[in-house]
Amino acid sequence: MANVTAFLTRTRGRGRLHWTDWASYAYLALGVFLMFGPVIWLVVSSFKTQAELDRFPPRFLPYAPETVQLDGHAEPLPLFRVTDGPLAGETVAQVRRIGLTSQVVRPEAPGEVVKINRADRVPVERVKPALENYRTLFERFDFMRYFWNSTFITLTATAITLLVNSMAAFALAKYEFRGRGAVVALVIGVLMVPQSVVLVPLFMVTREFGMLDSPWGVIIPGAATPTGVFLLRQYMLTIPDEILDAARMDKASEWKIFWRIVLPLSAPAIAVLAILSIMWRWNDFLWPLIALSRSENYTLQLALNSFQGEMRTEWSSLLAMTVLTLLPVALVFAFLQKYIATGIASTGGK
Repeated sequence: MANVTAFLTRTRGRGRLHWTDWASYAYLALGVFLMFGPVIWLVVSSFKTQAELDRFPPRFLPYAPETVQLDGHAEPLPLFRVTDGPLAGETVAQVRRIGLTSQVVRPEAPGEVVKINRADRVPVERVKPALENYRTLFERFDFMRYFWNSTFITLTATAITLLVNSMAAFALAKYEFRGRGAVVALVIGVLMVPQSVVLVPLFMVTREFGMLDSPWGVIIPGAATPTGVFLLRQYMLTIPDEILDAARMDKASEWKIFWRIVLPLSAPAIAVLAILSIMWRWNDFLWPLIALSRSENYTLQLALNSFQGEMRTEWSSLLAMTVLTLLPVALVFAFLQKYIATGIASTGGK
C-alpha cells in the first residue's frame, strides 16, 4: 500500500507540482469520472423511489418526502412547508390534492382542514434510501431462481470451455500433424465472424439436438471459443518441448502429460480465460433470449428485460436488479483482474 501511495503522489517538480503533474492528475481524474461516474449514478439511483426517478431535473441523492402519522388518518401524510399565504412559514401535512388546490392540516390540529394553493408549498424532504426496491425483488420476483440459473450456466459453461479449449490448444501447440496450419488459420478466421451471422444455423442445430429451452442449450453451443483456443495455444507454445519429451521417456501417457504438466504450467493463461468466460457467460443476453422461452429457465439478464413493458417500465425495480446482477461479475473482476494483465502479457496477446 505504501508503494501505491508513493506512486500516486509522485511529482515531477521538486517540492511543488509541475504543470505536467496538474495535467496528468486532471487527465486521470477525468478518466476515473468517465469510467465510474455512470456506475455510481446507477447504484445511487437504485435507492430512489419511482417518483424521484421521474423527477426532472434529476437529483443525485435519493431524496424522499417526510411523512407524519396523524390521528384520524389511516396512512402517513406527506409534510410540506408553506411559502405564501396565511400559513406562510408553517409545516403542514397534505390530506389530498384536487387540481391546483391542496387540502392540508396542521400537525397540532389534525381535524382542521385548510385549503392552500398548490404553488404555495414545497415538500419537506430528506435523504432516504428506498430499500423497498430491493425487498420487492425477493417478495414479488423469483430472484433466487434466476440467480441460480445464471450461476449454473456460467460455472458449467466455464468448466467445459476450459477443458475443451485447453485440449484443442494443446494439440495445436505441441503436436505435428498435416493441416495444423490450416486449423490454426481457421480458428483465427472464426475470430472475425460476428455472432449474429451464425445465430440461425446455431439455432437449427440446437433444435435438432433437442436442447432448446434448457440450460444445456445455452451451455453447449459456446463450449469451444476461438478466443480461448488462440489464447491458450499462444501460451502453450512457450512451454519447452524437452519437458514433454522427458515425460514420454518416463512412459507417461499423453493424458498424464496434459493433466500433470501442461495444465499446471498454463495456469496463468487458464486463469485469464476463466475470468473472461465468466464475464462473457454471465452478461450474455442474445443467445439465451433465443434459446430459452420458459420464464423459469431465464437467466438474470433475461429477467431484467421483464421489467420493461410496452407502455411502462418499473425503473426502481429494474435498477435495483441491475445492481445485484452486476455485483457478482464486478467482484470477480475486482479480485482477479491482476491475472488478466499478467496472463495476457505472458501469452503475447494484444
